[in-house]
Amino acid sequence: MEIDAIRQMIENGIPGSMVIVDGDGTHFQAVVVSEDFFGKSMVQQHQMVYKTLGNKMGREIHALSIQTYIPTEWDAQKGLRVT
Repeated sequence: MEIDAIRQMIENGIPGSMVIVDGDGTHFQAVVVSEDFFGKSMVQQHQMVYKTLGNKMGREIHALSIQTYIPTEWDAQKGLRVT
């Protein structure tokens, strides 16, 4: 699975999100920043990301490490502003 395809699937599934994906073709890391995560637990946030990937998980994507943030958390973490 291509990194850009994963990024696009997450962005399409969570509109307005900022997504960074890295990986080696089967094992990936994703950073996802979205207002939609506000008020949700980390488990719920990760479930939202997994849902965007559907049946690709476990087939084409064997492992996915996820870090999720709301924009203010991302600002504090990285000193960046996501718009």
